[in-house]
Amino acid sequence: MTTGARRRMGVEERREQLISVALGLFSHRSPDDVSIDEIAEAAGISRPLVYHYFPGKQQLYEAALRRAADELTARFVEPHEGPLGARLLRVMQRFFDFVDEHGPGFSALMRGGPAIGSTRTGALIDGVRQAAFTQIVAHLDVQEPSPRLELVVRSWISLAETTALLWLDGQRLPRAELERQLVHDFAALAAVSAAYDERMAQVVRRMLADEPADGMFADLVGRLLELPQPA
Repeated sequence: MTTGARRRMGVEERREQLISVALGLFSHRSPDDVSIDEIAEAAGISRPLVYHYFPGKQQLYEAALRRAADELTARFVEPHEGPLGARLLRVMQRFFDFVDEHGPGFSALMRGGPAIGSTRTGALIDGVRQAAFTQIVAHLDVQEPSPRLELVVRSWISLAETTALLWLDGQRLPRAELERQLVHDFAALAAVSAAYDERMAQVVRRMLADEPADGMFADLVGRLLELPQPA
């Protein structure tokens, strides 16, 4: 017979619940605007019990950011199969899925939120960027990236972050268009760098060798060729 009594959660289970609840709230509103009372109410527990599991909002915020950082890192994992342009597009689609789902939480992760200045929060952000860098370099089949290649990949990751944050601010440009544009941005950054460095030129040649006639990089070339001529 059901008594209606709540099942008592273990310590780790309760901590995970609070992290999930906090991340859900942070996904719709800025962490600055979410109180411990709201987190407690959403979790169905008292405010003092929240403090039993986390010393304060800062610690809970950092735990939620860690969860978000792990999820965002996973979005950059992509099988090494098929043309690079198509792979990068799938990565960007998953990246924007995360941005769309987590909104203010993504902004807080990238901008530091109430934890600005925290070395732990900075390490989380740097960890996401480093994981993305490692994934992209692996897709380029490069063991030891040259300084120019590192510049290209890290610049592109920074551009993707900035583009996503600007998109969140009013969504004034179509999301699908930005996803494709970021793939084209990667090709453009690599092509410009190839003009200055033979190692980068080799990378670009490999990128284009497996690209189909209707692929992402060919699409960029077609768009450029279709630019209207000045009157």
